[in-house]
Amino acid sequence: MANAKRRKLQRQHQRPNVQRPKPALRGGARRDATPSKGQPPSRKKQQQRRLEEPVIPFRPEDKILLIGEGDLSFAASIIRHHGCVDVTATVLEQHHHELAEKYPSVDDNISVITGRTGRTGPSTRQDGGDGDDDDEKHDEEEAPTTTTTTTTNRLLYGIDATKLPASLARPVYSAVVFNFPHVGGKSTDVNRQVRHNQELLVSFFRGATRALRPGGTIVVTLFEGEPYTLWNIRDLARHSGLQVDRSFRFQAAAYPGYKHARTLGAVRTRNGDLGGGWKGEERTARSYVFRRRGDVAAQTGTRKRRGRDGDDSDSSGDDG
Repeated sequence: MANAKRRKLQRQHQRPNVQRPKPALRGGARRDATPSKGQPPSRKKQQQRRLEEPVIPFRPEDKILLIGEGDLSFAASIIRHHGCVDVTATVLEQHHHELAEKYPSVDDNISVITGRTGRTGPSTRQDGGDGDDDDEKHDEEEAPTTTTTTTTNRLLYGIDATKLPASLARPVYSAVVFNFPHVGGKSTDVNRQVRHNQELLVSFFRGATRALRPGGTIVVTLFEGEPYTLWNIRDLARHSGLQVDRSFRFQAAAYPGYKHARTLGAVRTRNGDLGGGWKGEERTARSYVFRRRGDVAAQTGTRKRRGRDGDDSDSSGDDG
């Protein structure tokens, strides 16, 4: 028995080591095969391409109200490069002289908005009170220009984002846009800054909602990170009867000619020269699109379809 068992083990060791063939992939493709140039891009590449495409939260035909425009470069860009034809751009400054003191390059942007060439002409001003269209006044410091073009775009001075006049707080606008709201100031008290900016946004939402036509949107753009995340903009909007429809990365490059304007005015060097090297348009920022709660509910199906497309938008709704 011992000899038979030994011979059996010897025969097993002498068998050739035959490797089993690996199963072929479906369709006969090899594992190391690479897609040919003629094949369509993968779904991942398609999604990445959509992520890189900027989101423009309004249409050329929309009636747009811009709040706190600063040097007016954003307003000029959407008129010149996005074909917007019914834009009301507003600034807090009371007249042209004050605006030009803060933003020396503003005249070129004003000419795009008003359709005038040469000097800016008489500037339209509206008090921040509760008057109606009769409250409009004209600052006659500037002589009227002789070359004009017909346009429905306009510029209004003296508009406080927290106290929209009755002539603006009417439900006629399809989009109300406030880019980079900030109360200004150099206070180092973070809690105080947060509280003041929250008060600014709450008052703005209240007035903007009155100015919004049914189905319209309110767009607010903020820098990402602290202290801006401490403002809790979603909660502030919810208390004003609004809800986040979506959010997306703000891409300044989508608005040629746009430059971020600080509340305090143009950046200057220690010698007082323009150009302090601070470029806010290069910072990461995010835009939030708000609708009235009822309007968001009506758009639920659209938001779900958009979310499946894999773009950069956040259609999470009222997740505060």
